[in-house]
Amino acid sequence: MSQPSLSERLGIAGTGAIACGLARLAAPLGEVVVWARSPESAARARDEIACGVGVTTDAADLGACTYVVEAVVEDIAVKGELLGELDAAAGDDTILASTTSSLSVAELAAATGRPDRFAGLHVFNPVEKMALVELAYPPEATDSTRARTRALCDALGKTAVEVPDVPGFVVNRLLFPYLFSAVRFMEEHSLEPAEVDACMKLGAGHPMGPLRLLDFVGLDVAAAIGESIGEPVPERIRALVAEGRLGAKNGGGFYPAS
Repeated sequence: MSQPSLSERLGIAGTGAIACGLARLAAPLGEVVVWARSPESAARARDEIACGVGVTTDAADLGACTYVVEAVVEDIAVKGELLGELDAAAGDDTILASTTSSLSVAELAAATGRPDRFAGLHVFNPVEKMALVELAYPPEATDSTRARTRALCDALGKTAVEVPDVPGFVVNRLLFPYLFSAVRFMEEHSLEPAEVDACMKLGAGHPMGPLRLLDFVGLDVAAAIGESIGEPVPERIRALVAEGRLGAKNGGGFYPAS
């Protein structure tokens, strides 16, 4: 069986875990260009991706791409500003997409000036291992936009599910109330994170316990998602974020850094 290939020249704006994971996944399948905000971010991205992907600090270098995915911090103002810049650099037929996990796709689409050629493309971390992509579209999205987005997901080996444009889509809308309830339960009953996680892994068959998963997601990201979906964020999470303990990515959260 022949290996699938990308029908798009793929641009990725961002250098975080999602952006780099997407670049690593796509690189063997076709042309990929990654945009970084600074030379320091570009250097880190080259080290993280390490597979010959072009990394640039000039958004204009994404102009030749036919499908550009924004994958920066989960902040509507930051994403909106960047999407406006990408719209200015992109060709007329280029589709812009966002990896947002909780923000309004319609609002992000409006920031681009091309809502008919826009998609919410929520991939999950780690990108190479997680099979699902949640697809959400603004009302103006054309059939061509939908078809090309599905084709991209197919080429990447992902299972795409179209979901409503509501805060948190399906996964985070259902997942984070559970994760936050685990934090509150642990606090109320003076349990250790490992005890709660063991119960949910061994008793409910979950591959990862809720406290470990929050550390993996990032406590700052978890707090932002909670605010976006209207789910009260536990004070313990806010306290850890205030201390600069954001989870596995920077020195530990509920668990010490490994």
